[in-house]
Amino acid sequence: MALLISCKPSSISNISFPFILKKKQTSCKSTKMGSFSSNNISCCVSTSSISTVVAQRKLPILLFDVMDTIVRDPFYHDVPNFLRMPMKELLECKHPTAWIEFEKGLITEEELTRKFFKDGRSVDMEGLKNCMRRGYSYLEGVEGLLNSLKENEYEIHAFTNYPIWYQMIEDKLKLSNYLSWTFCSCIFGKRKPDPDFYSEVVKHLGVEASNCIFVDDRMRNVEAAIELGLKGLQFENADLLRKDLSLLGVDISTNESQELTECSS
Repeated sequence: MALLISCKPSSISNISFPFILKKKQTSCKSTKMGSFSSNNISCCVSTSSISTVVAQRKLPILLFDVMDTIVRDPFYHDVPNFLRMPMKELLECKHPTAWIEFEKGLITEEELTRKFFKDGRSVDMEGLKNCMRRGYSYLEGVEGLLNSLKENEYEIHAFTNYPIWYQMIEDKLKLSNYLSWTFCSCIFGKRKPDPDFYSEVVKHLGVEASNCIFVDDRMRNVEAAIELGLKGLQFENADLLRKDLSLLGVDISTNESQELTECSS
């Protein structure tokens, strides 16, 4: 099974999702806490004669790592062959910090080219980028899962350690059909599992950490999320992730599955 981990209780509020601030059908004098039967959160603002919905947001908010969670990572699968060296040798020869600096947006692609190998040898950067482009593909079943979440109107964000090359992924796979490239390390200058990165994400979203579900293939990144009060899931495959999201109350039903259920009943 995929590893499912519940979050630590929030120090601010122990209300868990799904929850609703219920909108009354007629004019109201105050906002009231209602049933926990919906994933929608809305606020009612009243005047003497009307009720106006001023905010509506579906919870939980979903945060997805990208590489080897949504997209196959060519660095581990294809780059060693392109550079004609085994992965062990590549890890020993590459500069110890250059890629991390590139992911954080601290150095340019030109600087990465000069620093890629710690002994200063040259690297065919355009060839390397082409190798990466060819290797990008959706992991099995993940695009269908993202589409189901989109159909159910969940707010989805990428939360990823990746350089400006995320644009190459977008050009090929169009992840923006399903999510927003909101939280990329090259934009924020921080990388997971830095707690400051998670805190900045939650602050940017403007919700309680417990109203976010974070999915990543790396356990240390999931653990860091849980420490900050998010709910965390370690990705293993799309089928297990569907089950784990369902256990957390996420609706991943589709129009097609609903029609099949109706036909069989």
